[in-house]
Order: sequence, then C-alpha cells, then structure tokens
Amino acid sequence: MELSNPSLRQILQILQQGKSLEKKELETLENQELIEPKRADVFHITSTNVREIIRQRSLLFQSVTIDYDKFPIRDNQTLETLWKLWLPLGIKLVNKRKNLGRPLVQGMLGGQGTGKTTLAKILILILDKLGYKTISISIDDIYKTYAERQLLEKEDSRLIWRGPPGTHDVSLGIETLEKLRQSENQNYDNLIPIPRFNKSLFNSAGDRIEISEKLRQSENQNYDNLIPIPRFNKSLFNGAGDRIEPEMVSKVDIVLFEGWFVGVRPIPEENFDFAPPPIITEADQKFARDMNEKLIEYLPLWEKLDSLIVLYPTDYRFSKQWRKQAEQQMIASGKSGMSDDEIEKFVDYFWQALHPELFIKPLIKNSELVDLVIEINSDHSLGNIYHPNY
Repeated sequence: MELSNPSLRQILQILQQGKSLEKKELETLENQELIEPKRADVFHITSTNVREIIRQRSLLFQSVTIDYDKFPIRDNQTLETLWKLWLPLGIKLVNKRKNLGRPLVQGMLGGQGTGKTTLAKILILILDKLGYKTISISIDDIYKTYAERQLLEKEDSRLIWRGPPGTHDVSLGIETLEKLRQSENQNYDNLIPIPRFNKSLFNSAGDRIEISEKLRQSENQNYDNLIPIPRFNKSLFNGAGDRIEPEMVSKVDIVLFEGWFVGVRPIPEENFDFAPPPIITEADQKFARDMNEKLIEYLPLWEKLDSLIVLYPTDYRFSKQWRKQAEQQMIASGKSGMSDDEIEKFVDYFWQALHPELFIKPLIKNSELVDLVIEINSDHSLGNIYHPNY
C-alpha cells in the first residue's frame, strides 16, 4: 500500500520488514538525498546516480538490519542514522580501501559523548556485510602501563588522570598501525560469491542482490602473520586501568582508530594568550602550553592515518552535559558514578589540556587534514555532514 506522504522513518520500517517500495516512497528517498547538498557532496550523490544509489543502499539496509539486535544502540533515531550516515559512510570506506590497494587506517576524532564507539561498532557490522574485515582501536588502547603512569605522575603531578598527551605509548601506536598498513591483504581471488535473490524487489518480480555473501576458503587463510593489537582495561587498579594481553588479528582490511584527540595538531603559542575558560590562571596556561608541546610527539602517529573524520558537537559544552546524563543513569541503575561537581572538574581538566575551541574548531575548516565533519546536536541527533572545504 502506497503512503500519501511517507516519512523517512515509515519508509525505512517498510524496508526493514523486507518489503518492496512503491514509486512515491522511492521518489521521497531520492528527494531527501538531493535536498541536502553538503551530504550529497560527501557521498558523491547526484541527480544522475541517485536512483542507483538508493537501490544499492536499500539492499544493504535490508542485509544489515537482519542483525538489528546486534546494534549497540536501538532508539527512535537509529534507522534514520543508519540510512543517512552509517551505510553511505561504510560504502565510502570500502571505496577508499579499494583505491588504496592496502589496508585502510581511518582516523575518528570526537570528544566525550559524540558516539565514536557506537560508530565504530556499527561500521564493523556494515563492513562485514560488504566482505571487509574491520577492527577498531582506541587511543586508550595505547596508554602507558599502570607502572609507567605511576612514575609519570611522580615526574609531573599535574597528570592526575590518564588521557592527556604524554600518557600514551606513541611508539607502540606507530608500530601497530604500520604493521596493519603493511599486513597481508585479503586475497579476494579466493572468495567465492554466493548468489542471492530478493523476491520483494520490483513489486515482487525480484532481482539478484549484488551485495552477496562470500564464503572464504579456510585453506587459503594464513595465520602465520598474526598482528598483536594492544588493549586496555579501564577497570584495573581501582579504575586507573592497565594494558592487558593483546588481541591477535590477521588479514585486516580496514582499521578504525578513534579517540578524543586523534589527529589533533599543535597550535601557535600566541593562541593561549587569550584562551577560553577553564584555562584561567597562569598555571592553567602553563599546563595548556605544555600539553600543546607534547602533541609534537604524536605527529608521526597521525601520519599513519589515511584520512580523518571529526565528530563535532555543535556546541563543545554538550560533552559535559552528556557526561552528566550518563553518570546519572549509572547511579540510577545502582552502579557507582561521579557527582555533577566531580564531572565538572573532570571535564574541565581535559579542556585545560586540549581545549576544543583551540584545537578542534580549526580542524573542521582544514580540508588537508580532515576528510569529513559530522555535526552532533544536543540530543545526539545528526546535524550537518560535510567536507571542510564545502
């Protein structure tokens, strides 16, 4: 039954049920893709190719939502975010990977509450459907060990929490990403396509699905070249955390490297002369300048990224609001959590180290360093999606 004025959510619910779309519904999807020129530019959508893109994305949508119960988040925005961002972004990463001819290392920068972890988990599900093995690494995974950080705090008492520049084993990060970039690629000549047919397409006339499952021949797998991926357990040592046994992986196609200052560059010293709060006192300014200088050590690590995505709150102060909401939910569920005052001090500490207005805001205008900006609204819904130089 054709809806008179279908909403995007209604159309996606129809697709999720495995049903075919009527002409009016397809036209609605096409119009919605073209009405946002910034997003259309990011995902290379034009009036010429929009119909084919809708067809391909619809097939992938139905394939991915079969595993909807595996999604890390399922709320009233999930299907729309899947359609408008996660699916086309997954396809974009696949195209980058094909053009590189080697494993892709995709950087993802975002502050607290911007959804870095959720995005990574969803992309792993999508890319798996497309036949690409993907892993996620957080900058947290390359923290220095607990013993090393204890010594570090004795040397610099300002490093009261893990997280700021200087608390990571940068050499470990460089070594890990370089091994992944040079790792043996998947041999796609040995993948067997399994043909699939979707009966619901074209008003039940059906059509072959181009996004097919692939059966890997196990005898062609080579597990001699396993790569250790560092992992970190935040719960150890009463929440101070420590590195644990690495995860061993083989033949990775795409690496998602995410963190709260991944890709952030040092800024000119004079920028701190009139820094925003909570950089207030001379001591605050000294800390900010020292952290800025520490960023130099991370530049060789950022050079291992093939591109950078920025998850950008339309107001950086949302991060504090989101953190309070998360802690309140934890306390309400019977778990321990920080008070609002503790959160204020905690988040202020990180803003004193690398203030979003000083370090991240300039990045979203730099097309040489950033490939894609995804704005996040106060309710976690999507804002604009665009190239920095749009």
